[in-house]
Amino acid sequence: MLTWKEVIHFATKGNPPPDKTVQKSDKEWKAQLTQKQFRITRLKGTERPHSGELCSIYDEGQYNCVCCNTPLFDSTIKFESSSGWPSFTQPIKENAIKYIKDTTMGMIRVEVLCNTCDAHLGHIFPDGPAPSGLRYCINSESMVLDKK
Repeated sequence: MLTWKEVIHFATKGNPPPDKTVQKSDKEWKAQLTQKQFRITRLKGTERPHSGELCSIYDEGQYNCVCCNTPLFDSTIKFESSSGWPSFTQPIKENAIKYIKDTTMGMIRVEVLCNTCDAHLGHIFPDGPAPSGLRYCINSESMVLDKK
């Protein structure tokens, strides 16, 4: 189970290597994604709180990256955080997520990206439930729920 200390270590010292990498041009991403998905995943945008389709869905399955279909989170670790974005306590695998120190917006945060294709997913905070204490705050537009 990942801890905040390990997240900070990854964000400052380097991330675990992904199982594979996917690279495409902006033109290829634009052809594959909706305008909103492209803005969020490739341009590091965000969606308005409580506006994402996956915010209030708690169906069984796994949440995959909308860009490369890499499994990111399992539905069993999703929780209601009242933040306005889907929230999770752990990634499906330690190397599924990339952690980047983010100093934009006048604060220090940790940005989370898909470790396979570098899609912006959201941010992680140390205010989640036990036992990990982590809250992955993820944009709905950056994921797709695979119910199989």
